[in-house]
Amino acid sequence: MPVERCPSGVASVDALLGGGFESDGLTELYGEGGSGKTLLCLETAVRVAAAGRWVVYIDTEGVSVDRLEAMAGERLPELLGRMLFSTPKNLEEQSRAVETAGALAREGRRPVGLLVLDSATFYYRLSLSSPEEDQGRLTLVRELGGLMAAAREARAPVLFTNQVWRRPSDGSLEPLGGSFVNHAAKTILRLDRLGGARRRAVLVKHRALEEGSAEFRITRTGLSSEP
Repeated sequence: MPVERCPSGVASVDALLGGGFESDGLTELYGEGGSGKTLLCLETAVRVAAAGRWVVYIDTEGVSVDRLEAMAGERLPELLGRMLFSTPKNLEEQSRAVETAGALAREGRRPVGLLVLDSATFYYRLSLSSPEEDQGRLTLVRELGGLMAAAREARAPVLFTNQVWRRPSDGSLEPLGGSFVNHAAKTILRLDRLGGARRRAVLVKHRALEEGSAEFRITRTGLSSEP
């Protein structure tokens, strides 16, 4: 069965992904702060809601309502009616939110077209170098496993954003969470800041497509691939 794709609405990024985010797996977006991870999630969420499908959005870092309004315009009240936001305050609440998101996608009462976990590792990072580190890692593994199952069963794409750490040996940026996180994601995009409003999406991993990159810009009303 061909894999359905969910366009983000950013033409250059969608072309890089062969049409959009795949509907039966996890896509990881990682990069330093301000690289556009959340904006790409919001851009996709607005597009999905505008198409009449539901979005389940787990927000651990604080989505900008102003940004969302700029993207949605006058349709914001209508689109918010198809967006289910949750704002967990700790890793335990995040796990419950992930379980609820998966259940909503599976039950089918609402046509869920997108699940977002932004950021998956915000609270996990707080557990690092503490007695709770092992439990935090196990919790993250369980959450991603649950989202993988929901993506497959509901045929709904899952996007999760990831924070980064800088490797001391060469200064390169690496995603948090270790090998399991990278293994769980069927698609991995790294987002880079190029200066000013310019950003670059780098396809680091995909099960069917070659590595490559695409540029886009942050604008007042969202993201654009126009120069």
